[in-house]
Amino acid sequence: MRIGIMQPYFFPYLGYWQLMNAVDKYVVYDDVNFIKGGRINRNAILMQQKSGNINVILSGASPNKLIREVEVNNQRVLQTKLLRTIEMSYSKAPYYANVMPILEDIITQTETNLAEYLFYSFRRVGEYLGITTELIMSSKMEKDCSLKAHHKVISICKKLGATEYYNSISGIPLYVPYVEKFQQSGIELSFLKLRDIHYHQYNDEFVPNLSIIDVMMFNSREECQNLLQEYDLIKGSGIEL
Repeated sequence: MRIGIMQPYFFPYLGYWQLMNAVDKYVVYDDVNFIKGGRINRNAILMQQKSGNINVILSGASPNKLIREVEVNNQRVLQTKLLRTIEMSYSKAPYYANVMPILEDIITQTETNLAEYLFYSFRRVGEYLGITTELIMSSKMEKDCSLKAHHKVISICKKLGATEYYNSISGIPLYVPYVEKFQQSGIELSFLKLRDIHYHQYNDEFVPNLSIIDVMMFNSREECQNLLQEYDLIKGSGIEL
């Protein structure tokens, strides 16, 4: 049983979806603290051939709150402004007509809970990408909430019957020091690394590290599904810090 656990992000980059697709069960880690200035409510898209940020406006966001305690400001004027920004950036992209209705459905939802809002976006985009992984909201699991860091992750993995735990490549400094702890619990630790991917945008100069929105706008559904496989899996036991 392969398990992934990650905080929810706003239309995250391709590697996030690769991780979601690579596991059997994916836990959306919504009962951890909100991080201001991160990717939980913002991401980058292509704006005038450069990387520019879009974000979902929040109400009462604070690092003293859990992600599931933060609310989305879903005023229609803000939703329209966000959709207009995406339209201006991608209206001439080859798959705009296929993708924009999905984004409209996500952005115009009436849900005000940030965790539920992002969870819905994962379901909708995941359906388009052909991802069949079971999604689980962390806050809805029965678990020992007094545990922190890797102890909490191992506890969740054990509760779900994990034999393997996948994390993104950025998680190496956080989890490799505890690889033996995972092994003692019967869990193999691995890290997913996105390969150096290029696809045609509007011109020959490729702008990397953008939201999944950019990937879907410039690639067919089948091409997106192929890109989900463009990663390398690195075993935690073989990494030295």
